[in-house]
Amino acid sequence: MEPVVEIAYAGEREAAPGRLRLVQQFVNTVDAEHGREILSDPVRLRVVLSDLGLLTADAPVGADDLGRALAVREALRRLALANNGGGLDPEALATLEEAAAAGKLGVRFAAGGTSLDGLESGVRGALATLVGIVHTAATDGTWPRLKACRRDVCGWLFYDRSRNRSARWCQMAVCGNRTKTRAYRTRRRAPS
Repeated sequence: MEPVVEIAYAGEREAAPGRLRLVQQFVNTVDAEHGREILSDPVRLRVVLSDLGLLTADAPVGADDLGRALAVREALRRLALANNGGGLDPEALATLEEAAAAGKLGVRFAAGGTSLDGLESGVRGALATLVGIVHTAATDGTWPRLKACRRDVCGWLFYDRSRNRSARWCQMAVCGNRTKTRAYRTRRRAPS
């Protein structure tokens, strides 16, 4: 029997719109602060990608696929951190370009429009589809609003719906408060 995987995708915030939600859900498969990893083995990777509609439930998934998926997940996180004031990581970009090529990223035409999807079957195609979603979001202007939380032990992806696009943390009441409290204490300890 397949394990049941539950992912708290957006926290307190509303999830990203459209297919960009899939990127958010995929990247939020780890809770670094509490040491919870959903993608702990190939079977769980298959379940997650299947739940996201990116892979068939019976697709073969191996240890190499898991390694690639984890690398793409963290590259996507670093790219989303750049949307939140972090620097653009050339290694992350290279990882995503490799995933797009390996999954044969291509245009699909459908009655509802076009999409960039991985044309390769299996995990490689699923990962390429995630990269295609990022490209589409960058083109339509929604990508800069998908951000990784700036708190060093968090990195949770959230969609910034604020008017001025100034949100920094996944949850102000948790990560924002902890960051501000730490900064305050550091200032209080500093010699005058």
